[in-house]
Amino acid sequence: MIPEDGAPAPTADYYRQQRAAWGFLPNYAGAFGHRPDVAEAWNGLNTAIRGGMDRRRFELATIAAARALRSTYCTAAHSKFLRDICGDETSLHRIAEAPDGDTLDEQDRAVYRFATKVATDAASVEQDDVDELRAVGLSDADIAGVVYAAAARSFFTRVLDGLGARLDAQIADEFDPDLYGSMVVGRPRDR
Repeated sequence: MIPEDGAPAPTADYYRQQRAAWGFLPNYAGAFGHRPDVAEAWNGLNTAIRGGMDRRRFELATIAAARALRSTYCTAAHSKFLRDICGDETSLHRIAEAPDGDTLDEQDRAVYRFATKVATDAASVEQDDVDELRAVGLSDADIAGVVYAAAARSFFTRVLDGLGARLDAQIADEFDPDLYGSMVVGRPRDR
């Protein structure tokens, strides 16, 4: 990580933006310190994907992909968004009880399983998978959104894990220890 003090102007600007958004400098910012232009491009892509679909569905698909890709960072951060932005703590507890999504409602379960499949083996997606999503009420645009969310998460988790970023203690501490423990699917939190 490029330290905040003395960071070159583009990195310093990126760090300031992240600190303003979170109230602290999140560890993931360091993974982009050498290339804030990549962070800016990622933010544009992520915003476009999220903005083009139901926010709650975006968070469920993202959590499914993050869990499948063993990203504790993204699993916890998007669990926080699901709870705090979407107001859905119930689904967090259901996922904690059944990490494969089996206890979610029918549509959510289908989205969760599909996003997991896209994240782990997109080449195995078949027409039956798409038909299952249509059967629970998703349109073709909705299905494409789930694919975009899961595929984009693959990029972000690989960057964070490849560069050693660990979940911030500030995020982990927002959860009950048992609930947070169910989110540890890869690298543990920062100490």
